[in-house]
Amino acid sequence: MPDPSLMEQLRADLTTARKDRDKLRTTTLSTFLSEVKNREIEQGRAVSDDDVRGLLTTAIKRRREASEQMRAGSRAELAEKEDQEAALLQAYLPPALGEDEVVAMIRDAVAGGASDVGGVMKAVMPHTRGRFDGKELNRLVREALAG
Repeated sequence: MPDPSLMEQLRADLTTARKDRDKLRTTTLSTFLSEVKNREIEQGRAVSDDDVRGLLTTAIKRRREASEQMRAGSRAELAEKEDQEAALLQAYLPPALGEDEVVAMIRDAVAGGASDVGGVMKAVMPHTRGRFDGKELNRLVREALAG
């Protein structure tokens, strides 16, 4: 039997969280699935696993930014909740890439003819999306091109 799609997995986990009365997990997954539903309505079609991964990445980034703002505002308990939600959603993404792996991809892109930041980013982004921070990737590309 093939692996379940990411959406099927998310829905199954939401059902389990509801049965277990896991409030944080239920709220986080319900909120995220409603974001996915809104994207389906916008696009007028069902979302693919790649679409869901993109939405996951955005949702995690938003929660991490919110966490930083909460900490800056001395609201540690709210920041902790945002961190927990981000970690919960992170589990649905493939494992993160290490900096060494990304640097190797950048070298390959440069060797393949990409000579500016945009060209290298275009070559590397499809392989790193959801698995490596975009700001960090941009920094590494700039360093590789400068050096």
